[in-house]
Amino acid sequence: MNPIIIILIIFAVVIFYIISIYNRLVRLKNQAEEGWSGISVQLKRRYDLIPNLVNCVKGYAAHEKETFEKVIEKRNQAMSVQAPAEKAVVENEFSQTIKSLFALSESYPDLKANTTFIELQQSLNTVEDDLQNARRYYNATVRNLNTAVDTFPSNIIARRYGFEKREFFDIEETEKQNVKVSF
Repeated sequence: MNPIIIILIIFAVVIFYIISIYNRLVRLKNQAEEGWSGISVQLKRRYDLIPNLVNCVKGYAAHEKETFEKVIEKRNQAMSVQAPAEKAVVENEFSQTIKSLFALSESYPDLKANTTFIELQQSLNTVEDDLQNARRYYNATVRNLNTAVDTFPSNIIARRYGFEKREFFDIEETEKQNVKVSF
């Protein structure tokens, strides 16, 4: 076989291999963006639900104004942050304030029996489950992208075409600890 044809075949194989690596990186980047979009959708659902929940509780516990203000403040703060690492920190703080809102319900038996409150609480639980699934998907896609950006030979293509590692959406250490229940 002619050496020029062999060189052309080898060159074509290398080019196709580089193209396949590039396309894989693009696919992984798009999946990570899709995952982040899923988190954003669930957070929006959560943000929209919180004012209704606060208003429902306000009717029963009007003197708990500080708790309501803190919940709304953390909600607004969480809505304004965009970067995954910062968003994770603010979202964890926001989750803690939501827990304080539910803790208030323990002091008001009429509130705990209120159908609107129960429906809002169930809706929030559904949103939290959906958010957890969205976080899991996002982190899996980020893991795959980061692995491709770090490993050879795709790291050469990634550097050349500006593909970068992404941040995971992590929870704080306090969220990882076991819940202490006391009777």
